[in-house]
Amino acid sequence: MKKILFLDRDGTLIVEPPGDWQIDRFEKLEFLPKVIQNLADILQKTDYELVMITNQDGLGTESYPEDSFWGPHHLMMKILQTEGIKFKEVLIDITYQKDEADTRKPFTGLLRHYMDGSVDMANSYVVGDRLTDMQLAINLGCQGIMIGKSEDATDDGMCELDKMPAAIALDANNWDEIRDFLLTQS
Repeated sequence: MKKILFLDRDGTLIVEPPGDWQIDRFEKLEFLPKVIQNLADILQKTDYELVMITNQDGLGTESYPEDSFWGPHHLMMKILQTEGIKFKEVLIDITYQKDEADTRKPFTGLLRHYMDGSVDMANSYVVGDRLTDMQLAINLGCQGIMIGKSEDATDDGMCELDKMPAAIALDANNWDEIRDFLLTQS
């Protein structure tokens, strides 16, 4: 069975700018230190597949026009691809929390097709910087890897806080720690 790393985007792969929390200009695109070399190493030395899952609040609205999102996003994807980092799928939810959509993390609406028994969830991970990413791990039946912790890492009442310690397999400070951990798990 295949194993997947479900990767958050902002705050996990790229720096999430405080304030508006949006990567809406090229100059705001900045990768987390060593994320590229470590993801490439993980893909070369393990059998994990990568799936990106990200909430992009209100993408396509006046406050976050699609034109400002896609340029930096495509550049990020091109940089990753040139380094051998390919994603099986990139899933983007554009709803707001108040919408209570089942497609918004930590809900699993966008990931249901991975919950059909073809994925080894027990040995798959959600990697993210928020408690909602760890709740997604619980909801999927896999484990969580927390990297840093976003300044905006609130649970917004969506997380089962009593289950968090068991769900977090690794509380990492950087991508070196994540790579080292995953290499021992493979």
